[in-house]
Amino acid sequence: MGSFSIWHWLIVLLVVVMIFGTKKLRNMGSDLGGAVKGFKDGMKDGSATDAAAAPAPTQQVTGQPANSDKSTIDVEARQKS
Repeated sequence: MGSFSIWHWLIVLLVVVMIFGTKKLRNMGSDLGGAVKGFKDGMKDGSATDAAAAPAPTQQVTGQPANSDKSTIDVEARQKS
C-alpha cells in the first residue's frame, strides 16, 4: 500500500466539489480564515495584557482559612457506614 497518487487526490477533490459546491467551499474557507485571524489577534492581545499586568500579591498561608464557615461539612467525618 503506497501513498495516493495525484489522480486519487483529484478524484477526491472532484467529489468534494460536487457534494458541497464551490460557493459553500468558498464560504467555509473565508470563515476558517477569519477564525484563524481572530485567534492570532487574541493571542497577541493576551500576551500584551499578561506582560502589562502587575503580579498578584501573595497571601500568607495560616492554619485557619480566612473565610472559614461553620456550615462547611467535613467529607471525611460524614462517611456512611
